Amino acid sequence: MTSWLRDWLDEPHPDRGVYLATEEGAWDYRSYPEIAASAKRVAAALEAEGVGTGDVVCAIIPTDYELIHTYFGVWASGAVMCLITPPLFQTGDEYVEHVAAILRQAKPKLTIASPDLSPLTRQCMERAGIEGEPWVPREADKEAELKPASELALLQFTSGSSGEPRGVRVTWENLEANTDLIARFAEFEDGDEVNSWLPLYHDMGLIGAFLTPVTRQGTLHLMRPDQWIRDPKRWLDRFSRAQFAGCPPFAFTYMARRLKKDQLEGLDLSGWKSVIVGAEPVDPAGLAAFAELLKDTGFRPTVFRPAYGMAETTLCVTMFDGSQSPLAVRPDPDSLNFGELVRIADEHRVGPASLGDKAGWMVGCGAPDPALPVRICDEHGKPLPEGHLGEIVAGGASACDGYYAGAEGKSTRFTDGEVWTGDAGFLYKGQLFVLGRMGDSLKVRGRSVYVEDLEAKLSEVTGLHKGRITVVAVPGVGSRGVALFVEADEGDWTAEARRFLSRRLDDADLTIVTGPRGLIERTSSGKPRRRYMYERLRAGTLDGIRVLA
Repeated sequence: MTSWLRDWLDEPHPDRGVYLATEEGAWDYRSYPEIAASAKRVAAALEAEGVGTGDVVCAIIPTDYELIHTYFGVWASGAVMCLITPPLFQTGDEYVEHVAAILRQAKPKLTIASPDLSPLTRQCMERAGIEGEPWVPREADKEAELKPASELALLQFTSGSSGEPRGVRVTWENLEANTDLIARFAEFEDGDEVNSWLPLYHDMGLIGAFLTPVTRQGTLHLMRPDQWIRDPKRWLDRFSRAQFAGCPPFAFTYMARRLKKDQLEGLDLSGWKSVIVGAEPVDPAGLAAFAELLKDTGFRPTVFRPAYGMAETTLCVTMFDGSQSPLAVRPDPDSLNFGELVRIADEHRVGPASLGDKAGWMVGCGAPDPALPVRICDEHGKPLPEGHLGEIVAGGASACDGYYAGAEGKSTRFTDGEVWTGDAGFLYKGQLFVLGRMGDSLKVRGRSVYVEDLEAKLSEVTGLHKGRITVVAVPGVGSRGVALFVEADEGDWTAEARRFLSRRLDDADLTIVTGPRGLIERTSSGKPRRRYMYERLRAGTLDGIRVLA
């Protein structure tokens, strides 16, 4: 089959391309004709290795032009692309086992690795039972013709926050529909430019901030995440030309804390049209602090486009339309009963009023679109009226049909063309509000208490940084409990944490685990691996910890 997502390789736009951030603070530019030619030469080299239509190719390459050329070279050869995260959030044996689990499921025809990652990739292949050496990216002397593609465009492996990573089957139809949805939601027009620091191995960075602009031949400005962390001002400077971006919510809090007003003098952000805000619950206070910092640059709060999505729906499910500042609400916690009406205690638009918002506030992620219908269902699978808390179910052409090689999910299921997300949420004033994973919650007096909410409030009462706290709902029959993992030594915060959780959870069983930095294990997208951490605690395989029962 053919798809316009790769047909541009035959007619690349001569005056547009990709700017890649260099280590020296400059930007290295390559035009789309140059990128397309390199991709076709990579395709010729892949074909010489026997790669063809429908074969799966896995790649472990840092964000650089080699990765871009290889990605589209795999597509040009007719193969299915599977990007695997380089060793950023995981190291050593844990990383090897994680990648080996992906390779065992993907069964790639070829595993590609950059030269510096080749020895580590070889270990992963050996652990997965795959013979041979990693293939180092290279280009042939000639350009290959585009070969027919199979049904699948890519395998997007989930982060593995709740267990073994699973490869989502993303078809060309899924990808075309979702990138269309993203472009329409974000009001992306021909000639617009995108500015991104998001990693390409994660669905938000790959599909939302890379494939959507590149396949439409919009100019892309691309940094690595570590470059952005070191110098976020460098990223902001690119909005002198770019109009679009995507960021997780923590990025705005980080920039509001890291940057100073005097660094922003002369910065003109009036041309910034939209930034997709997703991948984790949206904190209205963080958005407000960022907008306050930039208020003299021409930045408008309507630029914020809070969104909800997941790999199993290709990416985007809903996105705020930017008609005004996003809506923030504070639900009455006593009304968070699955299947029942959520009472809204307070609400306002994100802005100066949000600067004092504490835990308990949440931001709307936009209205469902006819192309990707959303409904809220109770625990028996019956649709619920607007305002009622239930499971989010998404359909439409962006909904994928399952995991690769027959893998099964836990909370997320695929049924009759719909994705039962395993996320809890409700519709209010036509917008979707997302509370969190159903598996990451507890029932207290018949209502759901979500661990993300507990973490935010614990940070407030203890003074510990939110990133150093992870709450895990402890499973059990006829009992309720939590395990609190904290990257800190025991201190005054311990008593405060006990008092808060005892009050909030009606004296639920509590285990506090303290340890060094690195205790909280995270997925490739930075999310805590809650269930995995608890399983390791039970198995006694966590090192350097102290358990305060």
